Parts: sequence; structure tokens; C-alpha cells
Amino acid sequence: MIEDLDPKKKINLVWLKRDLRTEDHEPLFFAERETLPYLIIFLFEPSLLQQTDTSLRHLQFQYHSILKMNSKLSKYGHKVHVLYGEAIDVLQKISETFEINIVFSYRESGTQITFDRDISVNSFLRKHNTKWIECKRDGILRGIKTRDGWDDKWEEYVSSPIPTIHFTPEKIISYDEPMFSIPNHFLDEIKTYPKNFQPPGEGMAKKYLDSFVLERGFSYNKHISKPLESRRSCGRISPYLAWGNMSVRQVVQFIRNSEVPPFAKRNFTSFLQRVKWRSHFMQKFELDCSYETKFLNSGFDSLQYNKNENHLEAWKSGQTGFPLVDACMRCLEQTGWINFRMRAMVVSFATHNLFMDWRDISKHLARLFLDYEPGIHYPQIQMQAGTTGINLIRIYNPEKQSLDQDPSATFIRTYIPELSSYPLSYIHSPQVLSEMEKVLLGIPLESKYPSPIMNSVESARKARETLYALRKSDSVRSENKKILKSGMTR
Repeated sequence: MIEDLDPKKKINLVWLKRDLRTEDHEPLFFAERETLPYLIIFLFEPSLLQQTDTSLRHLQFQYHSILKMNSKLSKYGHKVHVLYGEAIDVLQKISETFEINIVFSYRESGTQITFDRDISVNSFLRKHNTKWIECKRDGILRGIKTRDGWDDKWEEYVSSPIPTIHFTPEKIISYDEPMFSIPNHFLDEIKTYPKNFQPPGEGMAKKYLDSFVLERGFSYNKHISKPLESRRSCGRISPYLAWGNMSVRQVVQFIRNSEVPPFAKRNFTSFLQRVKWRSHFMQKFELDCSYETKFLNSGFDSLQYNKNENHLEAWKSGQTGFPLVDACMRCLEQTGWINFRMRAMVVSFATHNLFMDWRDISKHLARLFLDYEPGIHYPQIQMQAGTTGINLIRIYNPEKQSLDQDPSATFIRTYIPELSSYPLSYIHSPQVLSEMEKVLLGIPLESKYPSPIMNSVESARKARETLYALRKSDSVRSENKKILKSGMTR
């Protein structure tokens, strides 16, 4: 007689992606409402780790965010199981041990590879009769064709009640699979978090938001464009939103419910408008993630960019000879953050003054930005590159920005110490100098800071002429009509 095999234990699964928090987390909330125990997993997927928009700082932030989560979840006996493997392989292996009833996760408005991954996962789960519930992330809608009514729906989402999660020990399920353990070499890279980056975790997200509302945000509008002052007066919550330590709904409701002095209210109104813009750009990317590699306006496909590897490397390393541009690039390398105006300027400099293809710089910036969010990153890159066809072409003069936004050159000298002895006249108007001119200006002859690699005024003029000529073409104008018809413009 053949004995019946024991049936697999039925469980639910919570799959974390860019939602590394324990509060305002609908997948966890819904998993707790079910009667079945559930397993919480986060995946380091090798195929995603190999992508050129992934960097160690992103992975460190994710890993240490999960450590913070587990510190909170341990009070209830729960934990996030961090696994190293492809999504399909992990799900297949788990399904050999358990019967997966429902998978709960957030939708991800990510790059093409994550979208293709999700298509494959959906197919796998359907074959196994497993239901997949994907929750709406930050008010982003899936499947819409135009933006008609989007504003009202976004407002409805951010104003809706935040679900309270009551974790119950009875729902605990453990899973130990050596096949998907984090390799030692990878763990060695991510287990230490650099002190020069913003500290991860939902606790730190709350501290940043709280200090912004209590004091730092009072100078938000005044200092928003300044590279040094903005480091304090801006919200600085973008990394926490990008990796889901905090939700947009939490941010909006916290600020709206906070008491702020009358003189400061305009600052927080401006800030909330930018929070909404964030979701707006993510919605655009949700509709079409090909913006990662293709022109939003295909009429610009004929654009012939420069291919100068020396210029590209000088821009990446902060060695262009334009102090503010170089200081911003070095600051990004060291800290992972600069303010919006400076981000726009470094993109403008690369795509207009150096006339480099925006696709040649987008991945590098993605790796540098600690707050990298694909849905914002690629549409914004194309806007600043002037290739959308529908937005103003903004060409930032790095010398004027230097004088206007860092007049004392404090920010510049902080990140380019070799300029500490240079006079302000040179920093705000860099030139190619002879040895005699350096002596007259008091600049050390052994200084290693490079001379400007091109003429900013002349290069900007050429870029402006090229882009505006193309904007008048029938191909660009035809595409503009399609873009405007979609309603997904700002």
C-alpha cells in the first residue's frame, strides 16, 4: 500500500520591491487580513544587479533598510527573508515546499527589464493557480491611456485613510533555502553602509520629514536653487520615497496635518506641488518605459550627437574646468545628492555644451543618484536635454549659475579643494590661463585643476540653433500633437 503524501502547507507571500517599510504598506496589510500565514521576501536578482543603472549605493540602501524593517518586525516574530536569485527561480523553489495561495506586492513603474520580469512572473503564477494582487504605488495608475481625471484620482489616493497594520505572531512562516543565500562576496559589499550617504530606514525618513516641517522647510523657496543651502532647506526625503521607506501618502498627510507658521505656508505648498509632480512623471513612465532608451519625441531620432570620450570622462569625474559643474559631479559621487537646479545644470552642460547623447549620461547619473527613481529620471533627463519637443529648451549657463547660486564659492571650494586659493573672479568665469596670468592671479603653478574644455557661450549657441531648427521640422511637430493629445504633459 502506498501512503498518501502530506499536502503542502498553504501560505501567502509578500514580495517587497521599492516598498521597504512596515507602515502604510498595503501588501502587508492585506496579508494580515487573510487567515493564512505569510512569508515576506525581498530579492536581489542577479539580472537586475548587472544592469548599468544599478550601483552599490542603491543596494546598500536597500539592504540596510531591510535590516531596519527586521528590527521592528522582530517584535512580532516576523522578518523579511532576503534572497539572492531570479524571481521565477525563487517562486518555483518556494512552490516546491509550500502551496502559494496569493502573492501581494506593489506595482513597479520600473525599467523595461523589470516590466518583462513581471510579465514572466504573472505567467508563472497563473500556471500555478496563484493569485497576484498588485497594489497601487504612490497613486500611479496602470492601464490608462490619457491623463484625463488623473489629478482627481491622485488626490483621492493621497487623502485616503492610511491602513493600520496589526502584526500577529500566528501569521509567521519561516523559510530557509541555502540555494538563495546571499553570496559572501556580495554580502561583504553591502553589509557596511557609508556614512557620507543619507542613512536608510523608515525611522530616518520620519526624522527628515519631521525636521523639514519643524524648521528646515521655512527657507525652502528661498534656497531651493542653491547647491549649498538646499542641502539643509530641501526636504531631503527623495531617497526614502525612491526605495519606499516612506509613501507619498504619508508625506502629503503629514505636511497637511502639521501646524506651520503663516509665513512658512507657501514653502510647504510649493513642496507638495513638487511631490505631486513626482507622481506625475512616474505616471508618464508607467505609460511608456521606452523613455529609458528612446526619444520621447521620435522626431529627434535624427539628432547627431558628439562622441568625445575625453569630454564624457571629464564630465563624469568633475574635470571639465567649469567649477560649479565639477563640484556638483564630485558632490554626487561623494554624497549621492544635489538639488534639482544643479541636476538640471549638469545634464544641460553634458547634452548642450558638450552635445553628448542623453543616453550616454543617463545611466551614470542613475548610479550616482541615491534617490534614483526610473519614472522621474528618464523623463527629466529628456526634458533637460531639450528633446521632448513640447517643453522649453533650458540651457543653463554654468558661469551665471555659479555667480547666482554660489556667489561666495563655498560649495565649489568644499568639493574642489584645489580651488581654495583661486580668486572668485576666476571661479565664476573660468579661463585658459598662461603661467604669467596664474602668477598675477595668485594661482599656484602646480595646481592640478584643469582649464575649461570648451567655450560655454559658443557651444550653447550651437546647441540652441540645432535643437530649435529640429523643433520646426514636420516630424517633431507631428509627434508633439500625439504627445499633447495623450494629456501626459506638465
